[in-house]
Amino acid sequence: MRTSPAPEAPAPQTGSVLRDLAFLRLWTGTAASGLATWALPFVLGLAVLHRELSTAELGLVLAVRTVGFLAAVTVGGVLADRHSRRAVVRWSALAAAVAAPFLALGLGRSLVVMSVAGALAGAGQGACRPAFQALTAEVVDAAHRQQANAAITLAVRTSTLAGPAVTALLSAFVGSATLLLGVGLLWLVAAFVPGRGADAKPAGHPPERVSFRAELVDGVREARRHPWFVAGLGALTGVIALGYSATSVALPLISRDRYHTEWVLASAMTAYTLGALVGAVLTTRYRPRSQGWSALAALALYGLAPLSLMLPVTPLVVVGAYVVAGIGIELFNVPWLTATQREVAPDKLARVSSLDFLVSYGLAPVGLALIVPAIDTFGTTPVLALCAAACFLVPAAAALVPTTRHFTRTPPPSATPAPARSGSK
Repeated sequence: MRTSPAPEAPAPQTGSVLRDLAFLRLWTGTAASGLATWALPFVLGLAVLHRELSTAELGLVLAVRTVGFLAAVTVGGVLADRHSRRAVVRWSALAAAVAAPFLALGLGRSLVVMSVAGALAGAGQGACRPAFQALTAEVVDAAHRQQANAAITLAVRTSTLAGPAVTALLSAFVGSATLLLGVGLLWLVAAFVPGRGADAKPAGHPPERVSFRAELVDGVREARRHPWFVAGLGALTGVIALGYSATSVALPLISRDRYHTEWVLASAMTAYTLGALVGAVLTTRYRPRSQGWSALAALALYGLAPLSLMLPVTPLVVVGAYVVAGIGIELFNVPWLTATQREVAPDKLARVSSLDFLVSYGLAPVGLALIVPAIDTFGTTPVLALCAAACFLVPAAAALVPTTRHFTRTPPPSATPAPARSGSK
């Protein structure tokens, strides 16, 4: 049960969502949280370069951060459906903000302090993710959510592209501890800038509080009501756990051993982010007739990345493959998030979103753990071939589920124009 009365729902927006103050506040907070999430491992990596932290200590801090994230993303989803999404965003972001000074304090002094702070930072990051996803559905009307999700993605991808250069430049003037405090300031922006959205809990919702486990099971049950969601989540998980994990391991090796330069590694990663930016821009207006099939086909394009790494091609082909892979990821990601916000019951949206994050990103470390020994045992090329095939075949298999064509449980009438189905202007 929500602890405060529901505010009035925002009036339907006209024109661009970027003209709406409530969304701009949400966009600023989401962008700040995304930048802070990215910046933490990068700043800790700089601390290793400056010999303030060893590689083993870095690995431990990042590991407990991941554990904290995975543990809190589920809890955050339940809390965000029980209480105000705005309150969950605030408290989770404050937790991550509090962790930053303790990370700075423990840097070079106490690994225990850094580990505890790293777990707290991960928990804050994890808890805010489903809450932000649900809050977006409260703040933005259905007709503008795809545009809003694309704008949020643009902000995150731009931060990923420009962040390393800016952070490296700042590191020439301030130490790693100061940069960690800057990460904490970003989390304060995420905590206090976003405003309140409309309450997603329907009128007449029973006031009785059920157990945490029961609410979690209810979220899983809601997800299973949408076969397109289960199929799409399986496809996304397969691409991340196999394709993304394989390229994360193989790209540095191939850049070093085949091309004898770090330029291919840096260029491919930059190209992927640039492609994702292009994909996000395209989704602001791209409304295919069969949105689900188009999104899954775009997701399968990631298979070009491992395919380019297994073939003896010029570096430009590898870079081009990563551009296309980046475009494909966002042509899937933005419609996927928008469909989830549209189709899932509003009072269960945060729990279903947490399941999305938990499964798709939670299995990525498992993929990384398996890829390394697989490459050592069978060689790079066979592993890349298998992962490329999986990237192509798993989304194709997901497309066979009837409701995936439009990412909706009830296919729209053929006479209904595509923009009305997908939520365009």
